[in-house]
Amino acid sequence: MPTATDPLLQPFQLKHLTLKNRIMSTSHEPAYSEDGMPKERYRLYHREKAKGGIALTMTAGSAVVSRESPPAFGNLHAYRDEIVPWLRELADDCHEQGAAVMIQLTHLGRRTSWNKADWLPVVSASPIREPAHRAFPKEAEDWDIERIIADYAAAAQRMQAAGLDGIEFEAYGHLMDGFWSPATNRREDEYGGSLDNRLRFTWMVIDSVRKAVGPDFIVGIRMVADEDWELGLSREEGVEIARRLAASGKFDFLNVIRGHIDTDAALNEVIPIQGMRSSPHLDFAGEVRQLTKFPVFHAARIADVATARHAVAEGKLDMVGMTRAHIADPHIVRKIMAGEEHRIRPCVGATYCLDRIYEGGEALCIHNAATGRELTMPHVIAKALRPRNVVVVGAGPAGLEAARVAAEAGHGVSVLEAADQAGGQVQLAAKNPRRKEMIGIVDWRLDELARLGVGIRYNVWAEANDVLEMSPDIVVVATGGMPQNPRLEAGDALVTSSWDIMAGAVKPGETVLLYDDNGGHQGMGAAEMIAEGGSKLELVSPERFFAPEMGGMNHVPYMRAFHRRNVRITINTRLVAVSRSGNQLLAVLGSDYAPDHREERLVDQVVVEHGTLPIDELYAELKPLSSNRGAIDYGALVNGGDIFPVRGEGGFQLLRIGDAVHSRNIHAAIYDGLRYAMRF
Repeated sequence: MPTATDPLLQPFQLKHLTLKNRIMSTSHEPAYSEDGMPKERYRLYHREKAKGGIALTMTAGSAVVSRESPPAFGNLHAYRDEIVPWLRELADDCHEQGAAVMIQLTHLGRRTSWNKADWLPVVSASPIREPAHRAFPKEAEDWDIERIIADYAAAAQRMQAAGLDGIEFEAYGHLMDGFWSPATNRREDEYGGSLDNRLRFTWMVIDSVRKAVGPDFIVGIRMVADEDWELGLSREEGVEIARRLAASGKFDFLNVIRGHIDTDAALNEVIPIQGMRSSPHLDFAGEVRQLTKFPVFHAARIADVATARHAVAEGKLDMVGMTRAHIADPHIVRKIMAGEEHRIRPCVGATYCLDRIYEGGEALCIHNAATGRELTMPHVIAKALRPRNVVVVGAGPAGLEAARVAAEAGHGVSVLEAADQAGGQVQLAAKNPRRKEMIGIVDWRLDELARLGVGIRYNVWAEANDVLEMSPDIVVVATGGMPQNPRLEAGDALVTSSWDIMAGAVKPGETVLLYDDNGGHQGMGAAEMIAEGGSKLELVSPERFFAPEMGGMNHVPYMRAFHRRNVRITINTRLVAVSRSGNQLLAVLGSDYAPDHREERLVDQVVVEHGTLPIDELYAELKPLSSNRGAIDYGALVNGGDIFPVRGEGGFQLLRIGDAVHSRNIHAAIYDGLRYAMRF
């Protein structure tokens, strides 16, 4: 579509601020802060999106306004004066690229814990526990409310002093909307009961903030307009709140949310992952815009440009949030403007980013290893000073990424793959119908390799001579791994690999015991497919809770399937041995906690998941022939310099990446491919 007529590329006037297009990244907390401050890593993350052409990047998710609202997942400390210069530097960087910068402010209310930071009491509208963060809050007293209102105003002043273009309040699952919702407000004073009373705290906050920052500074609100919950805020009341806020003259935009977030299952409906509907709340946000006649922003799995364009063209939204999409590719707008929409790296909905945040890590994209690492990893690959001949053996995620990056750098690249198709273990993951979008990781790289003129030779089980005949300067062994069994006292030959189930090579039995001693998607994916196929399944894990390598967002659809299919889940238990018993198998289970404890299960099939062992025969053949003998200088890899030490004679340099090193995950494979190949 021509840029002059593309709805997404038209400017939007928000008060005095002209946003250069209709695409934004909504507030989220990538957990890149240091001591509660948005330092270099945080700044470069947002600057990259600004470089990529985005109109508005909304920082923090959320920045906390009060000391007694301790960070739950790396939140910025908006209550500290020290934040001002750090935010000013971030804003200046983004403004230089033509992007506006705002920040989300909040008091987390019950959505935090008491045993963090200063160990101050958790407060909420009423003393009702939030399951996700497990605190039992106290009911906010009058002096709490007065203090918090003053904290909002002081935080807003800091944001204004930092040169930000505006702020938004967070009002879904936090303190502000805790007063709105009947599910969390049981007060009998002037803050409870009627809608007027439940909105009292909000009006007091905005009045205090307006007094502090004046009438011109942009102030919006990211608000729930329907909790979609029989206990919570109804659509009728939520839309009425939106109407009142819009008509007040005190707010400048509404950023609309639908749903509630007090459990993992509820949060998944607000922030859908793969296998769920795309943009499920877009029409509702459009209804709010129509009813209020007010600027409306919205984000909820709007992952593709076509949907975003539809949202603006049909008048559903004024600004469309493509937040996870920008974690996958921060240069979406630049590619739209260049007529290269087809080159946008897709968000596949894996939600590795959010799972890491909610489990105490930082946001990382499952297949863009540069995101969050902008200081050391490029989103745009620079040309190498000396083109070299690179042979990549293996076309799984690690090999494909290494080939792509090397080709972008101008090297000659050849790829050899033993199978008849690319993708490696991603192909297995995508066999689960609910996770079929995972194949986008492979398809995008195949398209990029085709654009770069890199061919893949399939059905080639490469041996050393095959590689040496290609006269390589660098050989990348990305041959992946093969499934291994857990240690068993007996019965190694009687168990079935999770891979065989996922690939469809072995049909699930009528009664199945699946032993998962890995804790990630591999075992869970096989379990889901077994359960959905109608087998009677028991899932056994030696962990204190099952699937510890997988976060809460992805836990939800698995658990939904397991409950629907009556899967039995047994934790803290090991598979000890398997033997034949007539036409069935006898599985012996034991305990790390009580060594003499034994249980038995009689089943038709025992499926095991225990990670992989490297397919490293080719690496072993080539190692003595290489100049570096396969060695990598890890100090140079991390800090800069030549990564290949000279350890002997040889005409090529050798490395192995991904699961050809040891059993890891897709992101690790992609990261290996990027950080090694950019150094060739």
